[in-house]
Amino acid sequence: MRVIIHDLSMYLAPISMRTFTCSICIMLLFVSNIVAQNSPDCRSAIPVCADGQPIMPFVDGSGDIDDFDPDEIRQTGCLEKGSVSSANIENNTSWFVFRAGTGGQVGFDIEALPVSGTTITAEWDFAVYGPYDQTSGQNFCSIIGSGGSEPIRCNYEANNTRFTGIGINPENGDVGAPFLKQSQNTYDEWLDVLPGEIYYIYINNFNTNFNDDAEQFSLTFTGSSVDADQDNALDCTLRDEFLGLDIIACEGDPDITLSAQNSPFGPDIATVVWTVDYEDDGVIDATLPGSGPSNAELVVSSPNSGRYFVELTNSFGNNVGDDILITFFGTPVLQEVIVRDDLSDNNIVEIVVANPDGNYEYAINGGEFQDDPVFNNVPPGVNTVIINDKNGCGTTEPIEFLVVGYPKFFTPNADGIHDRWNVYGISTLIDPVVFIFDRYGKLLKQIDETTIGWDGTFNGRPMPSSDYWFRMDYSRDEDGIIVARSVRTHFTLKR
Repeated sequence: MRVIIHDLSMYLAPISMRTFTCSICIMLLFVSNIVAQNSPDCRSAIPVCADGQPIMPFVDGSGDIDDFDPDEIRQTGCLEKGSVSSANIENNTSWFVFRAGTGGQVGFDIEALPVSGTTITAEWDFAVYGPYDQTSGQNFCSIIGSGGSEPIRCNYEANNTRFTGIGINPENGDVGAPFLKQSQNTYDEWLDVLPGEIYYIYINNFNTNFNDDAEQFSLTFTGSSVDADQDNALDCTLRDEFLGLDIIACEGDPDITLSAQNSPFGPDIATVVWTVDYEDDGVIDATLPGSGPSNAELVVSSPNSGRYFVELTNSFGNNVGDDILITFFGTPVLQEVIVRDDLSDNNIVEIVVANPDGNYEYAINGGEFQDDPVFNNVPPGVNTVIINDKNGCGTTEPIEFLVVGYPKFFTPNADGIHDRWNVYGISTLIDPVVFIFDRYGKLLKQIDETTIGWDGTFNGRPMPSSDYWFRMDYSRDEDGIIVARSVRTHFTLKR
């Protein structure tokens, strides 16, 4: 069942983290269908809801290749580039985002509309990505654009109906099913959602628009949860965040365009003021150039991280505002590798990144990635570490680091087991020298890479069972191996 609700609530709903004042409280009794501004970029996806008019965006006919690199991503789910070089995955694209307000069944209808007269030239396809946790801090759009997240619903079947979507085709009754090429079914299965889940909807015109005219479709939400409670099935407070969800991007990414044109005022914007708090510390740092009645869009370039604010006034003198946090991350850079001395038999290594604000995972010696930068049982000698930024901002090449290990005890009793104490991996260092002291600081032995170790004697006399200390001096490898820092510590002689 299609639900089209004629409701003024989208213009009057309470607005979180913003102000809304009314100096002339006069509202129109009739509202036309909502004509949304198109967003061709996943990062500035338009927040949508199910409680009002169908969303009817005009889509630029020129196409926008922003999210999927056509030279790298040839397929994502059922969407594919194909053999025609100009038929990229992404062309004449719109992005929307919604947050589930209640649990249950959600779908939508995408209806192709004629630009003029009755002729329909567009053929709309779609993909749905999710569910995502808004509190996770992940860079969803970079994950999607890299092909690292496959759509959970998808259809690019050739349309012999003007409808495509999720659920049931209202034109011919076709029931949604998993995508099957050449099935001629343009509907996929219902979504079963849970409250708070975030979903991104990608809508794309597969047909090439030869005259570059803007084309239009309508997007209407359906499903049993929408039928039961259209005001809450999709969390409409997300739509009040008209600048969209906070954006995590990578240094060097394309510019981000923030649009105030999806505010509750719609096209009725008299004045616009953009400001920024670069440190996100509650202090406004600047009013940005371009603020004024005709500047409803702001372009943010890398690496200008910060919280961006917009304040709007409409022709009635009402005010509304919103803010969005944009954070640019760079490729991870290794700062150092620390060998922890926990007086155990394990070499415990901690990887320290120079730019710690990223979302990293780590792998050593070709193993599996893990979120924890601490590794146990790292072998002495040269090892490698790879650091991956989970926001999609880059992965390091394997970086070599050196672990210099040592036994925590030895037993010089001539039984052939632990009879000598030495530093593991010492032969991989440049000009290493190890100094061994008793607890009073007296130098007992000096060893290097040519020495087979200390036998527990001083001037030919066996030293007693006790703790002994060592210090090691060495030169760094000129090939750029990062040498793990080892604390000056002690070991035990047992007899």
